[in-house]
Amino acid sequence: MSDEFSPTPDVSRRRFLRSAAGLSGLILTGCDTGDLTPPVRRGGLVGIADVLTMTTQRLLMAHQPLVQEHDPRDITQDFPTWGQTNPDDEEYQRLLAGDFEEWRLEIGGLVNRPTTLSLDQLKGMKRRTQITAHICEQGWSAIAEWTGTPLTDVLAAAGGVTPDARYVVLRAFDGWYEGFDMFDVVHPQTILAYGLNGRDLPRGNGAPVRLRVERHCGYKNLKFVKSIEAVASIDDIGRGTGGINSDWGFHWYAGA
Repeated sequence: MSDEFSPTPDVSRRRFLRSAAGLSGLILTGCDTGDLTPPVRRGGLVGIADVLTMTTQRLLMAHQPLVQEHDPRDITQDFPTWGQTNPDDEEYQRLLAGDFEEWRLEIGGLVNRPTTLSLDQLKGMKRRTQITAHICEQGWSAIAEWTGTPLTDVLAAAGGVTPDARYVVLRAFDGWYEGFDMFDVVHPQTILAYGLNGRDLPRGNGAPVRLRVERHCGYKNLKFVKSIEAVASIDDIGRGTGGINSDWGFHWYAGA
């Protein structure tokens, strides 16, 4: 369900990239080996499971199908505020006190025109609204209506990524970080959400902006987003596994 943007379920990655204004630098072909395996392969049976899970799901999703979107009657009215709800980061607390008027999203790395966006500028871009299920790895789930800006449009505001970019890394005010390859970045339902159930995103759910990457378990959906960086490699990100959760031993590919 979208206010202004309603891609068809069979939008392929190639077609989507060609139609995304400003992303001319993001030229990808069909699924290749890099798309089918995690950036870092763990040893043993866990590593084998990582590869089998990601490879199987990526092949099944090669044409970028949308995840299920629900009826408004299915919405969980009191969406859980799980995990961090109020970062003690000094900058975040200052921005919170000013109702996020001075919040700026930094977009850099391997982009053609590094830039920053205010919350008002983000809200003024093309928006998408989707009612989807949040699946937590720790056993709970809830359905919510999210409103935000497709991540591809955010990157387009920085002139698109350069041909060397393979991953996009998001960082948050609570110190968390997660990386995604371009297959998930360009998916139509990957958005930076600033609205929850028809209202501004509450602090407990990641205000002012959180990531929604709907094909992944909840722990990949960062709250309190601070910056975006396009990179060629994740070797220098955290411990080099691609995200804080995989640094701690969780699966980097958390496709649900």
